[in-house]
Amino acid sequence: MNFSSISGLHQADFKGFETISCLQKTFCSGVPEQSGIYLVIWPHDRLPVFLSSSLGGHFKGKNPTVSQSELNARWVQGSKVIYIGKAGSAQGAVTLRKRMLSYMKFGMGKPIGHWGGPYIWQIDGSGTLQICWKVTTGALVESLEKQLIKDFTSQYTKRPYANLKD
Repeated sequence: MNFSSISGLHQADFKGFETISCLQKTFCSGVPEQSGIYLVIWPHDRLPVFLSSSLGGHFKGKNPTVSQSELNARWVQGSKVIYIGKAGSAQGAVTLRKRMLSYMKFGMGKPIGHWGGPYIWQIDGSGTLQICWKVTTGALVESLEKQLIKDFTSQYTKRPYANLKD
């Protein structure tokens, strides 16, 4: 898959491409109530500016803020995809809408236990980031997420910026 081009993501059948600001305002109303994969996209042609403090919520007293040197070291030059996430599993019924809604609330500072992709909320202007998704069956979600992260890592020699684990 072409992680360096938004048109490449369209060609890979990803849908949505909504800004985080829009998703937060609409409470993710246009996001499917099905399982699937979602990507957070850096739509700009410039390097990001990192905030000294995360906008993310403090869940169980844990502060999601990390150092700016850590954020700079994790940035993947040339990729539009900065996070690969999933919603659902063979056993679970979490939908893309439910998962993204908790992610949006976490980014609004709510104490939500959504710790996937926390570095997103330390990017200045995170509301301009886009999210796209691909619906798939719950049984395939985990393997597809792992495969996308593996493909990304083989292209860029490290995981997407906000993916802390494979």
